[in-house]
Amino acid sequence: MTQERSFVPISGYFGVFLVLILILAGVFGLAVIHHPAFIIALLVGVFMLPGFVVVNPNQSVVLILFGEYKGTVKANGFFWVNPFFSKRKVSLRARNLDSDPIKVNDKIGNPIMIGVVLVWRVNDTFKATFDVNDYSNFVAIQSEAAIRGMAGSYPYDNFEDEQAEITLRSGGNEVSELLERELAERLEIAGIEVMEARINYLAYASEIAGAMLRRQQATAVVAARFKIVEGAVSMVEMALEQLKEKDVIELDEEKKATMVSSLMVVLCSDKDVTPVINTGSLYQ
Repeated sequence: MTQERSFVPISGYFGVFLVLILILAGVFGLAVIHHPAFIIALLVGVFMLPGFVVVNPNQSVVLILFGEYKGTVKANGFFWVNPFFSKRKVSLRARNLDSDPIKVNDKIGNPIMIGVVLVWRVNDTFKATFDVNDYSNFVAIQSEAAIRGMAGSYPYDNFEDEQAEITLRSGGNEVSELLERELAERLEIAGIEVMEARINYLAYASEIAGAMLRRQQATAVVAARFKIVEGAVSMVEMALEQLKEKDVIELDEEKKATMVSSLMVVLCSDKDVTPVINTGSLYQ
């Protein structure tokens, strides 16, 4: 299997010097000496002109001679190569792929919308040029396939799968590392290096978003009520203990029950309590 290899070209400034000598010599010889041999020098000088190439920083040029790969120029500068070489420029700069959110199913089958941002660059110019038809399009398609594979490995959250330690919403680095590995394996065939991959959009699909929002709200309400009741029980318990220790009032079991009931209503109510003044006995 052919691998990427470096090609060392001739300095372009030296090539310019040779071209100028050949063209000037040919023109001078034909004009002054009138010898047909100088036509060859002129033609050679003109023939060399297409061989000049400029390689900018973070850019490379893949050289092909009649269908045969000759090498890649990655050095920056002004060069001259064989004019018969076909030259394909391949950028080595880092690129961003901000994918549009796509609908997929998570591990437990919930439809979700997910999108990622991918930072990538060409690492092997031979693979990027010859092993795939269009490496930019290849990156886009394989990224979508990797997103679908990764999303199916984890639940969106742990509401339905309480045993799940890693979820898409809270997985963070673990989910990103899995996504990067999945992308690196898929894009290696095209000579692409995955520099970073992160989830940048995550939400339930529109058809279940409302139901999931109500479920989250109900869960939050239940959790808040649990805390309120827990705190109210502690406060009632503390009140009874303080009354007993300081011997403020002697309460039998019926009186304790009435007091506990009143305190729980006051402490657990979600609205302001209206006080009622009892001017009679404790039981009236």
